[in-house]
Amino acid sequence: MFTTDDFLQYTQWSGIATLAFAGLVILAFVFKWGIRFRLVGATGFMLVVTGGLFALSLAPLTRTVIPDALRYSLVYDNGGPQTVIALPPAEITPSQLEATLRQAASDLYSYGRLGALSDNQLTVRARTIIHPEKGVSVPLYLGQVRRSLAKREDQQMAIEIYEDKLAQLPQPTA
Repeated sequence: MFTTDDFLQYTQWSGIATLAFAGLVILAFVFKWGIRFRLVGATGFMLVVTGGLFALSLAPLTRTVIPDALRYSLVYDNGGPQTVIALPPAEITPSQLEATLRQAASDLYSYGRLGALSDNQLTVRARTIIHPEKGVSVPLYLGQVRRSLAKREDQQMAIEIYEDKLAQLPQPTA
């Protein structure tokens, strides 16, 4: 993942390229080259790119990484207070599930979610698909986390792990 220092370095190089394009534009107008107006457009584009890179160098780009969290995929997100993530149908420990729910709650947090005006809680449910018999697929909800939509760092997250559902997961064969 790029850091703000990387973006600052890219901004410097993009600024140098923008100045080079500006110099070419001046030369193009002095010598009446046929591509002078295209160079004006390219210089304008370089100004926009440089400005965007500079803005990215100012904002901290951080992502919270929770240790022991499993990879998940987002299955459902209504842009409001409800989301569902999918986990692989493997052996999952309660601690891994809790870490994954915390990771998903952190990743999916956004103050602009629509639920901020109602109960002000984001609910992230974790599920997997099991196959109890050939040709049958059953969604199995393993747990959920409820967190505040008002605070970025929510210390009062309510995590529920459904132990009875975890026991239904396929066990590794030895």
